[in-house]
Amino acid sequence: MTTVSDRPASLDIRSVLLDPAERPDRAGALSTSLSFAWRAVLRIKHVPDQLFDVTMFPILFTLMFTYLFGGALAGSTEVYLQYLLPGIIVQTVVMITMYTGVSLNKDMEKGVFDRFRSLPIWRPAPLMGALCGDIVRYCIAITISIVVGLILGFRPHGGVPGVLAAAALVLVFAFSISWIWTMFALLLSTEQSVMVVSFLVLFPLTFASNIFVDPATMPGWLEAFANANPISHLATAARGLMEGDVEIDEIGIVLGWSALLVAIFGPITMRLYNRKS
Repeated sequence: MTTVSDRPASLDIRSVLLDPAERPDRAGALSTSLSFAWRAVLRIKHVPDQLFDVTMFPILFTLMFTYLFGGALAGSTEVYLQYLLPGIIVQTVVMITMYTGVSLNKDMEKGVFDRFRSLPIWRPAPLMGALCGDIVRYCIAITISIVVGLILGFRPHGGVPGVLAAAALVLVFAFSISWIWTMFALLLSTEQSVMVVSFLVLFPLTFASNIFVDPATMPGWLEAFANANPISHLATAARGLMEGDVEIDEIGIVLGWSALLVAIFGPITMRLYNRKS
């Protein structure tokens, strides 16, 4: 007669592992998304080339536009820097949001998301984690831009609270516009295609705005576009916060655009993601 002590140890282990009562709780949406966000941060550690854009873009654009065009546009590089730097922060962060879509497309091409879909996790977690993880890159870009500006003579009269509020507003908008690039990542076949399409969208939005010059100096049709451009509203709101002259209307417009982008492109992205995975 076989006793309990005579049973193989492997049988006892299997019985414990396969017992439904002993299974751990399924990870929640927040914890799963944070895990994938941490994965995005670790990717920066293992692929430091991803920091090139967030470090070099703000330095090059700030130096180039301040000293090449500052005297001609504002009569003084110091005066122009006060106008330019908040816009440079906006341009840098908005431009690097495209790499969210590029990284997502690369993961899909390598079959990484095929592995994720087999896991018992909240289905949108890989997308949400990628979007949230890139916020670290945006924060690095904002910090470098402000440090370079302070060295060159930028003085935010709104103080630390104004700078932090402007940075938070830029991060909110960056998160919302990133949903567009995740949509392109799911629609297009290669990361190069995602990058090209993103550039075609971002270049008119960033340069046909009030980041570098006042739209009043532009032709009428271009001025109308620049004034309606959400990037212009974001730059104006950031300038107001940093200067201590808060423009509630501009902040409201930026938040409205952010909510609209998420409301439109969020469901589209999730629908495409569910079909693809």
